[in-house]
Amino acid sequence: MKKENQYLTGQLLLDGGKLFGSFFHQSVVLICEHNSEGAFGLILNRSSGKTLGELLAANLGKHIKSQTLYIGGPVQPGALSYIFPKFSPSDNKANIMDVVEIGHSLHTLDELDDAFGEDQKIRLFAGYAGWSPGQLEDEIKRQAWVPHPATFDLVFSESPHNLWRAILKQKGTKYRLLAEAPENPSLN
Repeated sequence: MKKENQYLTGQLLLDGGKLFGSFFHQSVVLICEHNSEGAFGLILNRSSGKTLGELLAANLGKHIKSQTLYIGGPVQPGALSYIFPKFSPSDNKANIMDVVEIGHSLHTLDELDDAFGEDQKIRLFAGYAGWSPGQLEDEIKRQAWVPHPATFDLVFSESPHNLWRAILKQKGTKYRLLAEAPENPSLN
């Protein structure tokens, strides 16, 4: 009997300590879509250091323009994606997690500005992470990635720059050692 594939949509992937020197070193990726055709995700903990308004000349509301733009991944760095909480509990399941939606349209992003107050959550990303069919599964088998359940609080963490270490420290001794290791072990 063939084992059914387990897809990771709505899960987090953490650098398992084998990605030093790569674009994904110490990254936490939210898997937005994963199926037999490949996978698509967004790096949650890599800020561009700029706001959307500083980098995009579009007529958007001030709340959206003031949001930090994150580097979602190395693929199509000019592509804009954003994640936000699902508005209505009566809606069907959101498209990433039960409580998180993804969008790509500037028109919808402008509409979100009207719906969001200062305390609402939204994350904006330039670029994304992408995997061809079977590539992500192979990387997980080689332990390049550590899967972890995603929660609303992790996805919209107030300290995304500490997210990788914080999650690993919760996963037990093996991962705590990885989280506490120096940034570049060769300099130790």
